[in-house]
Amino acid sequence: MRPSLKLSKAFTLIELLVVVLILGILSYFVLPAYITSVLYTRQSTANSNARALAAQVQARAVGVNAYNTTLAAYAVDLGGSIPLNPCTGTTTGYTITATTINASVVATTGTNCGTWTPITYNLTL
Repeated sequence: MRPSLKLSKAFTLIELLVVVLILGILSYFVLPAYITSVLYTRQSTANSNARALAAQVQARAVGVNAYNTTLAAYAVDLGGSIPLNPCTGTTTGYTITATTINASVVATTGTNCGTWTPITYNLTL
């Protein structure tokens, strides 16, 4: 009678090294693309929120024939609160500047979005 051989159910060191190598190669290519997409999404969201704020600034200015540069004054118009600026991580991450007949709204750049130039929304009465 032949003695039975035990079958090993463990992975060999070579198999584990190959798996780690494959994961390393995948992360080398995938991680930068993921980070770029996250930054782009944050930048787009900040610009979109600034555009919504600019629409409210313009709508209120048409009614009273003057621009209000107080950011908190638009909270009710924007659904109860100023939207979060994902680049700064705050709701105060937008700047409204105005003269008698012109105004501009822009998202503040922050450390969460990398290097970028936000869109400035120019308004005129």
